[in-house]
Amino acid sequence: MSKKYIDQLQALESELQALREQNDNSAVAIQMREIEEEINIIRSKAGVDISAWDRVKLARLPERPTALDYMDLLFRDFIELHGDRHYADDKAIIGGIATIDDFPVTVIAQQKGRSTAENIERNFGMPNPEGYRKALRLMKQAEKFGRPVICFVDTQGAYPGLGAEERGQGEAIARILMESSNLKVPIISILIGEGGSGGALALAVADRVVMLENAIYSILSPEGFASILWKDAGRAQEAAEKMKITAKEIKEFSLIDAVIKEPAGGAQYDIDIVVKAIRRYLLNQLPELMKKKDTQLVRERYNKFRQMGVFRYSLENKRTSEEE
Repeated sequence: MSKKYIDQLQALESELQALREQNDNSAVAIQMREIEEEINIIRSKAGVDISAWDRVKLARLPERPTALDYMDLLFRDFIELHGDRHYADDKAIIGGIATIDDFPVTVIAQQKGRSTAENIERNFGMPNPEGYRKALRLMKQAEKFGRPVICFVDTQGAYPGLGAEERGQGEAIARILMESSNLKVPIISILIGEGGSGGALALAVADRVVMLENAIYSILSPEGFASILWKDAGRAQEAAEKMKITAKEIKEFSLIDAVIKEPAGGAQYDIDIVVKAIRRYLLNQLPELMKKKDTQLVRERYNKFRQMGVFRYSLENKRTSEEE
């Protein structure tokens, strides 16, 4: 690392330490967050691999591009479709028909707000069961007309409210998992921010799953993990390191197919670079996937997820399997 970057980091870290020693209040917290973000940007520019917790903070940045930001730049002629035909229209999930080059596609995305008012309107990107039922309706429509499905994943998780549970949140997620695993058209899922728990997995049972470099993907939030394991949400930073939730780590476990690079400091600094990379990936994969027969697609998707993880069998089970 050059002396210029070292001097900048030392000055910022000294300033951050001074703020930590002050009385805790909202103004100080905002200043600290801004300095931490600046430190991450400098580390990224200097080629220093940032920590898992730094990636978590980048994934949660209010300035980070949302699904609609990418969709506006990637697709033409987008027509949004509303409602689950059972209960309501969930604005945390948007979806419809669009084209990318010569390909008609169905696009489904989890959408966070760009402002406090929009976050409230979109329930902070946490879908209710009607959102997942709308997504499934659009998937089945895509299957009927032979359109590939492209999903954008960005949620801390499905909404855990009482009303959501009363309307069958668990059943709605389970059904979309089952149906998407057997969908007879290609599915490509792109994690652009937070990928939390079953709420994210509901849109990520796909033929190709990719992550942006600063996205995260986990069974629950680091705060939730720390609360359950250590009864202390304050240990979230430690939890993030142990959970292996970054794109690089998840790719090493072969749980995703590719990592899409972001500009130094995050996608918010140059969304066009990220859009070009996503477009290049989609146009490379779509022709290949569209050539496959539906039975081959379903079989390969099934095998893809069956091969994840490590399994141990007893000798007795092995002998039984061989006899069969």
